[in-house]
Amino acid sequence: MSARTASWLAWSLAGLCVAMFLASIVLHVLAHSSQEPTSTGDTLSELLIFLSFLAFPMVGALITSRHPKNPVGWICLAVGLFWTLIFLGDSIPGSGPYPVTIAALTQAIWIPPVGLLGIYLILLFPDGKLPSRRWRPLAWLSAAVMVLASLGITFAPGPLEGHPGVRNPLGLEATPPWVATAGIVILLLLPLCMVASASSLVLRYRRSGGEEREQIKWIAFAASVVGLLYLITMVSSLTYSGPWGAAGTPLWLGLLQQASLVSFTAVPIAVGFAVLKY
Repeated sequence: MSARTASWLAWSLAGLCVAMFLASIVLHVLAHSSQEPTSTGDTLSELLIFLSFLAFPMVGALITSRHPKNPVGWICLAVGLFWTLIFLGDSIPGSGPYPVTIAALTQAIWIPPVGLLGIYLILLFPDGKLPSRRWRPLAWLSAAVMVLASLGITFAPGPLEGHPGVRNPLGLEATPPWVATAGIVILLLLPLCMVASASSLVLRYRRSGGEEREQIKWIAFAASVVGLLYLITMVSSLTYSGPWGAAGTPLWLGLLQQASLVSFTAVPIAVGFAVLKY
């Protein structure tokens, strides 16, 4: 693929993400206009959170247009595309079999962006290559875990999240119990792959020097900010003993939860500076 073709494709995907985001806003407004009025502040904060995720496709398009052979840019584009699809799916109004089917098909749509961001972006950063051949088994294992976990969630029997009283129409009810246990074990491998990927970045930093070390510092700082905010949010949520719900969650905890989500924007911004500056 030529550099010009890659640049055109990258910006087309980024434009598609923006178009889907705008369509999500329209659907979101239409869905809530026929229901009970919700807080304007809650709606704006929700839109702000998803607007921040547009940093992924924009940074991805910038990197790809200048370094089309570096998969880091394509990974950022893919992460942004998946998150926009999630927002679009959550904004689709209506009732009946089609929303239920869409919900069943998209139960596991969060796995690809989480895996790409938490595993492959770190594993291939900053030059788009593995630290060494010894990391190939981790790359293949992570891909297998993502695929199997997605299939396990999609076809797992049981209640369908977000649809009370409805069972997963794609669920394989005749599967033996050990299949569900295996699915849980496979899903637990996902964070372990992320930890292993993070260790590869540590080893790469120790062996690197000059510009590559400076690049790693950018993403390490961003990841530290995201991790710290998420740790504070998780501890605060676990220790909070007051009432929960739209009217019960305290303002400080709600702001902390939103800040932890928006903090993900630091990752693509840091990646963009690290790859484009050096």
